[in-house]
Amino acid sequence: MKAPGSLGTHIIVELSDCNPDIIADVDRVGTILVAAAKEANAEVLQTAFHRFTPQGVSGVVVIAESHLSIHTWPEYGYAAMDIYTCGEHTDPWKACRYAAAEFQAKQMLTTEVRRGMTNEDGVYGHSVGRRTSGVEPVAKSRKLSVVR
Repeated sequence: MKAPGSLGTHIIVELSDCNPDIIADVDRVGTILVAAAKEANAEVLQTAFHRFTPQGVSGVVVIAESHLSIHTWPEYGYAAMDIYTCGEHTDPWKACRYAAAEFQAKQMLTTEVRRGMTNEDGVYGHSVGRRTSGVEPVAKSRKLSVVR
């Protein structure tokens, strides 16, 4: 059976000039990522977060529709996120924008990958879709324009 369109959307996110106090705090990072998942209309199933010594956080929010993950480097003000959702009722871009605003990122670079696409032989693959052209500023209002 051939899948219609794609099975999921994966957004690769690079956040620069984040507030280092926020992205170093494992509890805040976890709270923000869970809220981001809910902002995307996803169902949160489990979370796991770890604080590194002397600094940095890695974590994942498992959602019924896939996952959100993050790795932070407070010493550089940098956070790398992956947001992958499946299904029609979730919006990974809402999660992306919400988290970027909450981490007080000054710059965001994204790449959208459509996953689970089939060719005429039924072989699954992916397609790189919209990307930000260069670096996208993060608006404080949480309303970011997506550069296509």
